[in-house]
Amino acid sequence: MSAELHRNDPTRTTQRDTATPGDCEAVLAALEDPDCRALLEATTDEALTAQELTERCDIPRSTTYRKVEQLTDAGLLEERVRISTNGKHASEYRRTFDDVTISLCESEGVTVGISRATASPATGD
Repeated sequence: MSAELHRNDPTRTTQRDTATPGDCEAVLAALEDPDCRALLEATTDEALTAQELTERCDIPRSTTYRKVEQLTDAGLLEERVRISTNGKHASEYRRTFDDVTISLCESEGVTVGISRATASPATGD
């Protein structure tokens, strides 16, 4: 894994992970799916509940749950709990990466690199 500094925000760094062959297949399968891509696009800037994703992406609720599970298993979405003052907490989902890089070379075959934004130790964000 390597780290690089963000050009636009010097307080944030990026961790680059290289996926294992099994992870590589899961990431590629998710990125190939139009519903998964729509969910990833919707969660770029904010975390959304499954209901919000269903409405924004115009995808049936059952499909949304299947695709969210696929994306979570592939490490492309993360689940968090949205705390509500009325006591009805909900799971929400947010994209976990900045970039996905797919490379093909003779010696290593297909590799998938995933850049994830991480907080700077100085800021704690």
